[in-house]
Amino acid sequence: MALGTIFDIAGSGMNAQSVRLNTTASNMANAQTASSSVDQVYRGRQPVFASVQEQAMRMALGGEGGDRHPDASAGVQVMGIVESDAPLQRRYEPHHPQADEEGYVFYPNVNVVEEMTNMISASRSFQMNVEVMNSAKQMVQRALTLGQ
Repeated sequence: MALGTIFDIAGSGMNAQSVRLNTTASNMANAQTASSSVDQVYRGRQPVFASVQEQAMRMALGGEGGDRHPDASAGVQVMGIVESDAPLQRRYEPHHPQADEEGYVFYPNVNVVEEMTNMISASRSFQMNVEVMNSAKQMVQRALTLGQ
């Protein structure tokens, strides 16, 4: 594995964790937004990732591992962002300005504790990818100084 590939893999991981952090921040920002209608209430969102493995792709294409296939890459790919199917929170608050005719207000299906856990996990994963990049950079710098 070339050192350039390490930068690609760590970069894709950082990108994926950035998407995860942004999605989590959006969920937390909308966790207490009220709505009078089920159709208008915010629903929690989660990113969907897929791992891309260069060696597995080469084997599937029948290659031995010689030249790099132009379409092959390694790392993490963000497949999309999906809405949660968890049930919405329906609360009886007849004096709330957003209450419906029966006095109920609908809140998002966002669990703030889970979102904080996601945020910590994504932040640490991002930091680990930064450390991988720093280590690879140090290896390249040390390899360049070997000839001196």
